[in-house]
Amino acid sequence: MKGQLTPYLSFDGNAKQALEFYKDVLGAEITGVQTFGEADYPTPPEAEDRIMHAKLTKGDISLMFSDTFPGQSVVVGNNISLTLEPESEEEIQHLYDALCKGGKPLMELEDTFWGAKYGRVQDSFGIIWELNYQKS
Repeated sequence: MKGQLTPYLSFDGNAKQALEFYKDVLGAEITGVQTFGEADYPTPPEAEDRIMHAKLTKGDISLMFSDTFPGQSVVVGNNISLTLEPESEEEIQHLYDALCKGGKPLMELEDTFWGAKYGRVQDSFGIIWELNYQKS
């Protein structure tokens, strides 16, 4: 796997404010922001300005941010997931299958419009994992 585990923080429409807040608190740099409206994804008008994905970095530390899609809710305490970046299709499949045992898939492992294979799983302990294998 590449890098370290990366915390992924979810918000209910205020990810931009949280991103700016943590940038100032940590003295970090915003290294990427994409809204739902900028993505090649069917998006209702009320979600166009919501953050689909943003990244904050300082040295070896990375945090990822996202707003929920309209109709989804954020539950404080369950609004943090962990992201792994496997280095092969075989590795992401193994992780996905292993984490699904006793847990549940939240998003099936599939190819995405951002050029990755991605899946989201809640394991048997309630931890949410985001698996992202970026293809060449």
